[in-house]
Amino acid sequence: MFTLIHVVLSLVGIVAGLVVAGGLAGGKLLDRWALVFLVTTVATSVTGFGFPFVTLLPSHIVGIVSLVVLAAVIVAQYVKHFAGAWRRIYAAGVVLATYLNSFVLVVQLFRRLPALIVAAPTQSEPPFAITQGLVFVLFVWLALAADKGFRAALAGMV
Repeated sequence: MFTLIHVVLSLVGIVAGLVVAGGLAGGKLLDRWALVFLVTTVATSVTGFGFPFVTLLPSHIVGIVSLVVLAAVIVAQYVKHFAGAWRRIYAAGVVLATYLNSFVLVVQLFRRLPALIVAAPTQSEPPFAITQGLVFVLFVWLALAADKGFRAALAGMV
């Protein structure tokens, strides 16, 4: 049940993050979606530490980085109100936190789905690297679009 809750939070966070980033790219602030994104993505990172472990794993490092990024996003939105450089920090943070969850999603898909396990049993094979590379490139493009659209929208509001 705990795993199911963690996975659902993660999937909702990814979808909400993509909606928020898409809104930014289109020059729109989607406050309700942003709140859903923040709550579910913070909850995803926090619940990730609820699974039994003995040593610090790469997934824990991703969770820690995500929580730091999300803290910056929260400060940018609710404390700094997107002033100055905080606009870019917000846009980049939304996309980066969504990317980190998507990165973990790809890892988990390659660990759980039989066809993907066969294609990349150790996750060092080309199908895994190509998939992660494509996801990364798409998120870099999204980050640039979100930054540009968000800056243009706020410039028009001033």
